[in-house]
Amino acid sequence: MNDVMLQPMGERTPMTQSLRDRAQDAIMCCAALAWRIGGNVLFGMTTALALQQVPLPEACDLDAEMLHITSSTPDRRRRRIPGTHPHVWKLIATHPDACVPIKGNVFALHPFHAWAQLSSHVSLEELVILAEAIITAISKSSGRYPRLVLSSLREFIDNAPYFLGKTACRTALQLVKANVLSPKESKARLVLLRHGLPDAEVNCHVDRAMFDSGKPMSLDIAWKHFKVAVEYDGDHHRTDKHQWRRDRKKRDRLRQLGWTIIVITADDIRDEVACAEFALNVARELTLRGCDVDFRVIAMTVEELARREKAADRKKRRESAV
Repeated sequence: MNDVMLQPMGERTPMTQSLRDRAQDAIMCCAALAWRIGGNVLFGMTTALALQQVPLPEACDLDAEMLHITSSTPDRRRRRIPGTHPHVWKLIATHPDACVPIKGNVFALHPFHAWAQLSSHVSLEELVILAEAIITAISKSSGRYPRLVLSSLREFIDNAPYFLGKTACRTALQLVKANVLSPKESKARLVLLRHGLPDAEVNCHVDRAMFDSGKPMSLDIAWKHFKVAVEYDGDHHRTDKHQWRRDRKKRDRLRQLGWTIIVITADDIRDEVACAEFALNVARELTLRGCDVDFRVIAMTVEELARREKAADRKKRRESAV
């Protein structure tokens, strides 16, 4: 049933296709399936993300080309139709807001539920990156502050009954930050933390730095005290003339204010060697500015990083209680 199959939002998807375009394609495919079935259909997993303009994880053991159908109990599980993959998600029964109406007979699992669903199908790193993408997507669509969306996600996971992957979700939340605007920025931030660099602010405004429009200038990843920043440039930063000129103007202005700005692309975080070189470059600039960096040549795993963050959080709470 190729007419209802989704194209994955990975390397095989044209870079010119926006999340909105992909969502429209997904809606058409899902609506065609709902029409064929003759009733309401709830979509979950990667399909739910596509329908709600959330970037898909780069690595997942599910086929993102399939339409992933979700039911609340095994007896409600739909028969397998070519091009579809049926799933059971029991939390639907206890969460009336789990089903988000998309269009007509097409419904999607709320992104929080889709994230929890996918927790047993992706790595811990991908789970962190996906959570940050979901927070950004919900914030943009609802106007809610990202930190409040993150707080709601934490509350959802804490209060949810057991599901496969709940432990992974709790571990991932040790590392999730609000207001990270792209998955590649999320990955770059994790790379730096895994190599021992201190945590940084994300998408922060720079004091006394504004565009001609009056809009404040911001940086993707920044250590404000040391005036060192990392900016991630996707392909659109190169191909969009307006974006390229805006980036250049911003960076020239910030360098005049004493900032060191390291610009990276996908190539700089493509593998372990590239990641180590990138992290070393940033560590060097921070050290030159007086920052004490405990650089690790061999990156710790994301699991090790999460355990370290959890221990640091416990220590901080104990000290504040004294």
